[in-house]
Amino acid sequence: MKTHSFIVSAAVAAVVAGTSAASADTLRLLTWGGYAPEEVVAKFEAETGHTVEVTKSNNEEMIAKLRATRGGGFDLAQPSQDRIAGPQAEFGIYKPIDLSKIDASQFIPSMLEATKGNTTVDGEVYGVPHVWGTSGLVVDTAKASSVKDYTDLCNADVAGKVSYRLKRPTLIGFAYSMGLDPFAAYGDEAAYAEIMGKVEDKLIECKANVKTYWGGGDELMGLLRSGEVVASMAWDTGGWKLNADMADITFVAPEAGALGWIDTFVLPAKGKADDAAYAWINFVMQPEVAAMITAAAGNFTASQGADAYADDALKARYQASFPQEAIDNIKWYPPVPAGLEAIEGGVLDRVKAAN
Repeated sequence: MKTHSFIVSAAVAAVVAGTSAASADTLRLLTWGGYAPEEVVAKFEAETGHTVEVTKSNNEEMIAKLRATRGGGFDLAQPSQDRIAGPQAEFGIYKPIDLSKIDASQFIPSMLEATKGNTTVDGEVYGVPHVWGTSGLVVDTAKASSVKDYTDLCNADVAGKVSYRLKRPTLIGFAYSMGLDPFAAYGDEAAYAEIMGKVEDKLIECKANVKTYWGGGDELMGLLRSGEVVASMAWDTGGWKLNADMADITFVAPEAGALGWIDTFVLPAKGKADDAAYAWINFVMQPEVAAMITAAAGNFTASQGADAYADDALKARYQASFPQEAIDNIKWYPPVPAGLEAIEGGVLDRVKAAN
């Protein structure tokens, strides 16, 4: 009885103070390092009255935590878009996004539509985009000006001076550059195997051009800095980092489309502070705030126009690499169906073993 009286008294006091429990929730945020910088949290708390509890994590841990509680313990989470449809269909750990509570005008339209499509389960949208990045080409433009697409790494003028990884992005990128659509074949193993067979032949044909298959970012950076490699498949942020002190080297979005990942916003199934979650999404997608997150995380967000508020040097690199048509041409990774990894593994093994 005392507890009941206390709750009633607290509610009355809140109303008298002009605040309700709904408008002053604590947002329990499950996210990546850099996505909720302290200055952004402080600004949000000051402007909304909500408080924020940040738990830093990664894809595997996020899914494990939400599976263990059937979607409890957090009010907003940020898995990559390819970790949403599968876990939702299997475990029911998310709840649908109410798109009427999202300020869609703050999002880059092509990114919002791609994420909605890739996170739809049984007609309901479960994710909207936040932080993103791509792999494409990092090129010494003074020495490899002919390299504008993935298969250009096989050009005679860069023979012996190119590099890429023997990983899925190389298979996908080469497929698109060859006029094929591997993501469209994800639901058809036979069609996918046929595409991968053509890519395998191309990569074996191209093998003589490859200086080395890089395994880690530091290794590739060293190869590009030394001039041993003049063109490679690599991440956008790596290309921009090199460009900071080597003006001729930069990230190039391939003509066939850069390959993109997006970390999203999702609502855990048992979240208790939806109002605070939607408030956070709309707050951090404001261009000025989004630029603060870019400064902390190193990657851009899906906030429309946020690049205008980024550091001048990074803004110039981003805008040179990603005119609007290149952004709209990004090929976003969908969830990988079972069975495809075995097909890809066989291709990669045969390419590696080929003379």
